[in-house]
Amino acid sequence: MMLPLENLKVIEMGQLIAGPMAGRMLAEFGADVIKIEPPLKGDPLRKWRLLHNGNSVWWAAQSRNKRSLTLDLRDKAGQEIAISLLKEADVLIENFRPGTLDKWGMSWESLHELNPGLIVLSVSGYGQTGPYRDRPGFGAIGEAMGGLRYLSGEPGRPPVRVGISIGDSLSALHGVIGILLALRHRDLSGQGQQIDVALYEAVFNMMESLIPEYSISGHIRQPAGSSLPGIAPTNAYLCRDGKYVLIAGNGDSIFQRLMLTINRPDLAEMEELKHNDGRVRHVEMLDDAINQWTKKKTLTEVLSDLNEGGVPAGKIYDAADIAADPHFIKRDMLIKDSLPDGTPVTLPGIVPKLLTTPGQIRSKAPTLGEHTNEVLLALGLSPSQQDDLKSRGII
Repeated sequence: MMLPLENLKVIEMGQLIAGPMAGRMLAEFGADVIKIEPPLKGDPLRKWRLLHNGNSVWWAAQSRNKRSLTLDLRDKAGQEIAISLLKEADVLIENFRPGTLDKWGMSWESLHELNPGLIVLSVSGYGQTGPYRDRPGFGAIGEAMGGLRYLSGEPGRPPVRVGISIGDSLSALHGVIGILLALRHRDLSGQGQQIDVALYEAVFNMMESLIPEYSISGHIRQPAGSSLPGIAPTNAYLCRDGKYVLIAGNGDSIFQRLMLTINRPDLAEMEELKHNDGRVRHVEMLDDAINQWTKKKTLTEVLSDLNEGGVPAGKIYDAADIAADPHFIKRDMLIKDSLPDGTPVTLPGIVPKLLTTPGQIRSKAPTLGEHTNEVLLALGLSPSQQDDLKSRGII
């Protein structure tokens, strides 16, 4: 089966999360992604989080389907090799600080002249323009500037971070969307373009009504713990066995079903509670009524009753819950694979799910420089030339 991005040539110069995640998604749907890494040490992600035999387990997921080329981009000879690759490439992914590629002879203008169809995804903390352009950026800082960190946590307590690098991941998703849009434009015009993704803007794009509300009334939205201000009832409720259930009863008809399920037909019939704005005015009363019901039942009992009543609800999953869940398994979201030494590992499945041309895992995450020889041979560099480059620390 031909994958939708088959024959797309991608050069990935990014490190860690945002750029490489974008490359991973393209590779899962057929793109040939050549990942350029510094000789000897490689992408720092190889040493992040849990290590197995000195290598990151995360690496097995983040770099699957890619080819690894070691190349010192700070050296003139390394830059020339990269430029040779970009002559024939469709996409370049980079997440260096703005201006870095310019210093290496790979400015957008020069690359566009070299290869007019090339699409360049540039991910940075603050974007390629603006007064903050040259500041060092990181996902956590983007989350804070984009407005997410301020809203995270309990009222009156220090803000908390989501336990993953959500700012980087959101930037990667926006980057992939940008690449696909640019490919469509290239189909029509024959011309590539640069895609400028800023970490803080990717986060800010998720902030829903934050700014419109402020512009109308000066309202500054505040952290609200597990609830969602302005939408009711939706919260985490404690059950008899000490576990929490998440209940989303904020749709008008759903609210009716929720009240009947918790044996409060009186609230279901109240005119003031027919629509969300009225329920928001009485949210504390509603949360208390729901809590009075959940604390008398175990989580399993609560979920059974709510599912039967047609009310959206769920438990809070940890890694063990996910790994044992039959729905994750049935939907191919838990893929059995192995690490380079043969150790079994479960990797996250591929999304989105294309029903005709679904993504695939075609190869394991590469060892450092695993494909250097074959990539450079394809460029016309002989084994003796490669030996010379290796002796000089360029590959």
